[in-house]
Amino acid sequence: MKEDIVETRRFRKVASIKKIPPGTVIDLCTFEMITELYCPTTYTGSDAAPRSPHHSEELQKYRLHSVMLVSQEVVSKAEEIADQVIRNGKHILPTLARLCLIATFLEDGLRMWFQWSEQKEFMNNTWHCGAFLATIFVLVNLVGQLSGCVMVIGRWKVSIACGILFFIVVLQTLAYNILWDVTFLFRNLALIGALLLVLAESRIEGRSLFAGVPSLGDNKPKNLLQLTGRILLAFMFTTLIRFEISFLQILQDILGSSLMVLVTIGYKTKLSALLLVLLLSALNLYHNAWWTIPEYKALRDFLKYDFFQTLSVIGGLLMIVSLGPGGVSMDEHKKEW
Repeated sequence: MKEDIVETRRFRKVASIKKIPPGTVIDLCTFEMITELYCPTTYTGSDAAPRSPHHSEELQKYRLHSVMLVSQEVVSKAEEIADQVIRNGKHILPTLARLCLIATFLEDGLRMWFQWSEQKEFMNNTWHCGAFLATIFVLVNLVGQLSGCVMVIGRWKVSIACGILFFIVVLQTLAYNILWDVTFLFRNLALIGALLLVLAESRIEGRSLFAGVPSLGDNKPKNLLQLTGRILLAFMFTTLIRFEISFLQILQDILGSSLMVLVTIGYKTKLSALLLVLLLSALNLYHNAWWTIPEYKALRDFLKYDFFQTLSVIGGLLMIVSLGPGGVSMDEHKKEW
């Protein structure tokens, strides 16, 4: 009788702490575990009921299960917030993604215009190709990038525009010897990934023009474009990993790498991509603040280049937030389970 009174008091105390509704039916094992977890045993008389030898093991399992439940609740709440943000911005999100994506091409095209003589001189001195070929190189970059940007924003012949911009990326990779610089090469690969996502979005829009007409197959080219785009975007974060003995740097490396892996495999894709947008935007503003550098310093141009290229990768991530991961992803396969 005395033991029943003690156990009842313990459970009432736990129920008040954890806000367990009156009348809740629980089994004896769960009762023992939650009372032991939140209100340790107070009755230890000689006539106390013996505990099961597996009680400690079961208690540890319950604690682990509780942590997992809390983690799932946090992730579910974060997904709800992300879905709400995406729903509220669904009309501007694709346009914002395109604006961010063309940022580096627009900036570089305008730089070709305002630094026409310097760019020609640089190419001539680097490759000894003569003034004529140097002029052709600058002209191709100028016209190609600006026209490609206008076509992408205007959603006109997007596949041709992406082809032009892809050609410009490859041309600059070879002309500026970026092929042998791993950091710049990986960033250009990420830029190509962002272009593939724009191309995938244009295929979706093309399909949706004929409402009511059933699609043929699983639209495999579009799914492959999205998969390749996600994989290439991951190269951007490999350039941000720094092996420094610093808590914040280690946290940044772990968080960024984990989120990028989730985006690559297509698990919790929209939430992971949205978190990466926030993380990469903060890092971009902190590390590439080119506007704080005087104009006469060469560092200003390097930081400006990195800033707008990172902004283009952010545009690719926003495109993932808008489109989703595509058919080749864990999120899509979960629907079949």
